[in-house]
Amino acid sequence: MKFTEYLTESKEGKNVHLEHIEDEVLNRGVSGSREAINFLRSLRDMLAGQSQSHVNVTTKWDGAPAIFVGTNPENGKFFVGTKGVFAKNAKLNYTDKDIDKNHPAEGLNDKLKVALRYLPKLGIKGVLQGDMMFSKGDLKKETIDGEKYITFQPNTIVYAIPADSKLAQSMLAAQLGVVFHTSYTGKTISDMKASFNVDIGKLSTTKDVWFRDASFVDASGTATFTEEETKEITRVLSQAGSLFQQINPLALNRISANETILMQIKTFNNSKVREGQAIKNTTTHTNELIKTIETKLNQSVLEAKLEKTKKERIAKKNEIMRFYRSNAAELKKIFDLQNLLVDAKLMIVRKLETIRDVGTFIRTDNGFRITAPEGFVAVDRIKGNAMKLIDRLEFSQANFTAAKNWSK
Repeated sequence: MKFTEYLTESKEGKNVHLEHIEDEVLNRGVSGSREAINFLRSLRDMLAGQSQSHVNVTTKWDGAPAIFVGTNPENGKFFVGTKGVFAKNAKLNYTDKDIDKNHPAEGLNDKLKVALRYLPKLGIKGVLQGDMMFSKGDLKKETIDGEKYITFQPNTIVYAIPADSKLAQSMLAAQLGVVFHTSYTGKTISDMKASFNVDIGKLSTTKDVWFRDASFVDASGTATFTEEETKEITRVLSQAGSLFQQINPLALNRISANETILMQIKTFNNSKVREGQAIKNTTTHTNELIKTIETKLNQSVLEAKLEKTKKERIAKKNEIMRFYRSNAAELKKIFDLQNLLVDAKLMIVRKLETIRDVGTFIRTDNGFRITAPEGFVAVDRIKGNAMKLIDRLEFSQANFTAAKNWSK
């Protein structure tokens, strides 16, 4: 497996978007399902204290915007940018004028200018990707449950640092804060390849920039599965492996190979996440999916103005519906497999969440509600691939509906 096969918004090895581990069943069919199960087995081994595990875990910080910084190998100039740095017409910002041209939106414009002014002080070699956590004006002094904190909210989660801590003081002295998680190497921007091995130890320190990497550190030694927990997750993963063997591989691969069907299923599943609904009855879920798709395809036919277009859409509808109706039983098994992977994933996430060095909250109309970190990223040290480990009903639902403090 190549690292690039896990990245969905770019096929050139750019870490633009990572997939949820259970969605690899849909994204890559048989090979993705097998890889997801093996990934979770390796994570179980890691948390059970088995040294042969070759998987690392990083904490997924809920920062925004995503930022790319470093030196363009083609001209030797320092730049800052967002995900547009890898677009066909790359938006690399070398000056404030570039930022005004490429990113006129006020929130993002201001943050990129702060980044361009202060990040060169770190002496970055190559290119790094990270998440901006705050700039100077984002830090607030707030009291939560009687305790004084320094808080900042780059995206959905509110991060809270005890006001009397050294960490809070270093943040207050800084002009911006960044968590770096990916490095890039290559002779040109277009051929750069991503790696999760970020060595921030080589960066210069300055009071103007608070920075860290995303490495998960269990300094307390408590994020380890008990014998009973290991048995339980092993039982779930054994069920997943057995069910995987029962699924028709042709149906599974047909989904990953057909972009239309793949997006229809993922879109429908995501609609349940937005509504905060777990997919418990997979038979009902399958029937609702098929009914929803047929309704939308019928509407598309009705909207056709030309007879030729109408016939084409009817033919497409018939082809797609044949797949859904003839594979309803397989779809149920696929959703059951995803549920088992989610169960195993959440056991891992719950254990990792027991270690936290920064308070995380969701801001509500009634104050603050304690929440877990956004999630984690599992990285295979040998193969270099990675997948997201996130409680979608907890975090993703909030993320779908959250008001952002910046704009693209």
